[in-house]
Amino acid sequence: MAFLELSFETLRTHALSLPEAWEDHPWSETVIKVRKKIFVFLSFQKDGALAVSVKLPQSGEFALLHDFATPTGYGLGKSGWVSCRFAEGDDIPLDMLVEWTSQSYRAIAPKKLAALVAMDT
Repeated sequence: MAFLELSFETLRTHALSLPEAWEDHPWSETVIKVRKKIFVFLSFQKDGALAVSVKLPQSGEFALLHDFATPTGYGLGKSGWVSCRFAEGDDIPLDMLVEWTSQSYRAIAPKKLAALVAMDT
């Protein structure tokens, strides 16, 4: 399995391990939701790049300092959403992306569920 696919599966598996998380495919991408709200978008682009979008109310400004990150389109960037894009061969900071996925979950999930997810997972 190529590293991009492995990274996708690592992030997908982590997101699905969070309380009441479930997978959906409303468009040509995978989204992980808590209850009815999306907290992570995962997809492969036409050029084969891996795209990940998460809501980062605490670390969004830091995330945007990285070359691989941009504000998410469709106006979501104004609400703290950040999109990351990785091509085959790029260094993918998986540990950081896992933490960002958890942070996005905590931002989107109802407070009782968010409280179940530690700040360092």
